[in-house]
Order: sequence, then structure tokens, then C-alpha cells
Amino acid sequence: MNILDKIVLRKKEEIADAKQLISVQDLEKVVHFKRTPHSFKEFLLAEDRTGIIAEFKRRSPSKGLINGVADVAEVTQAYNRAGASALSVLTDVDFFGGKTDDILAARAANDIPILRKDFMIDEYQILEAKAWGADIILLIAAILTPKQINDFGKFAHDLGLNVLLEVHNLEELERSICPNLDAIGVNNRNLTDFTVDIQTSFNLVNKIPNEFLKISESAISDPKTISALKAAGFHGFLIGENFMKTSDPGAAIKEFIAQI
Repeated sequence: MNILDKIVLRKKEEIADAKQLISVQDLEKVVHFKRTPHSFKEFLLAEDRTGIIAEFKRRSPSKGLINGVADVAEVTQAYNRAGASALSVLTDVDFFGGKTDDILAARAANDIPILRKDFMIDEYQILEAKAWGADIILLIAAILTPKQINDFGKFAHDLGLNVLLEVHNLEELERSICPNLDAIGVNNRNLTDFTVDIQTSFNLVNKIPNEFLKISESAISDPKTISALKAAGFHGFLIGENFMKTSDPGAAIKEFIAQI
């Protein structure tokens, strides 16, 4: 069993527990459930923004603890001020050290799109994302069937949420494309062994239909890489570890953007 299998197995247990604690009806009563989500496309392509989706991540299965002291409101506000187009907030507890309070704090402190970064395998999680104030959900092709991707995408769209599909190779991309998506992200990290290769993005960019926003995820640590990815046709760039591994993620993103 690889790490992705372990995460999904644990996720099923988490969801079952969550459903026992908070009903769908209770989620629908939360104040954020009534808000209109931001347009991912509008912020990603805005001239006064950078296209960077800046991530708040405490730890990962591959790196262990990345940053155990950063304050989510402080860091995400700094990301926003620096020109991030969107925020990505990990909500997985066991493997990434995330929590519900993180996305709630990020939402309270910012008025730009927020991606709920988690391993979505159930419609209940999409309702949670809406209730917690997220604007974007992530669908990972490696753990979902084409039917699930289409169905979850439609369910999210019906709630007004934006949908980012994550793929790792051409096979996942070709079998997963459907109308109920807004953006397609190429994860340069192999989720089975966690090796990274930025070339994955360059190999797949022209395979992504132009009606979707194109996002490159992970393995971006050099500002020059952003320029190369833009030239190749990418609109967005998800960066987390590169900022979070520093003592001041807000200062790190500011310095990074100054070099683009």
C-alpha cells in the first residue's frame, strides 16, 4: 500500500466520523454556505495579481514537519498582499497537519479565492468546503474515477464552487477531462513516491484543452521557472513548500515575486 492508498483509507474513516458529528443540514446553515464564491479565473488572470496560488502547509508525508509555528491568518494575509491570485489551505489532519480552523481563519482574513486542499472522495467534503468558505475544490484524478470527477464537478458547480482537477500524467488527463471543470493542474510531484520533475508540466501543457485554466503545481522554487511556465501556456502556479519552509513565508513570497 503506497502513501496515497493510506491517505484515502484514512479519509474514508474521517468522513464517516464527520457525518456522525455534523449533518448536511447543519453544514447548510453555516454562514459561509450562503456566500457567493469568488471567480478563480477572474483572480488568476487579473493584471494586478501574479497567478501564484500560495499554499499554507504545515507538514507533508515526504518532508515531515515543514513549519510548525506559522500563523495561518498572518501568512495568508502576507501572501495576499504580495499579489497571490489565490490561497491553498491544507485541511488534511493526519498527513499534512491541517485543520478546519485553518481555512476558516484564512477566509476571515482574506477576500481572494481559497482552495480547500484535501483528498476529496465524497460529496460531503464538497459541502464542507462550501460551509468553510472555500471557493475552489481539488479533484485528484489518481484517486477518482472519470464518473466521480464529472459528478463531483457538477455537484461543486451547482454550489457555485470552482473546480481544479489535478493530474500527474497523460493517461490521467485524457480519461478525466469533462465539462464540469474550471482548471486543470499538472502536479509535478509523483504522489506514490513523492519525487518531483518540473518537466511533467512542460510535457502536458499542450495536451490540456484551452478552455480550461492551466496550473502547474509543486517543484517551483526558482522565479525563472514561472517565466518559462507562462511562456509554455500556464496561467497559475501552486507554490507552498518553497515559502513555508522559511521562517517568514510572507517575506519569502515577496522576495520571490520581486524576481519574476
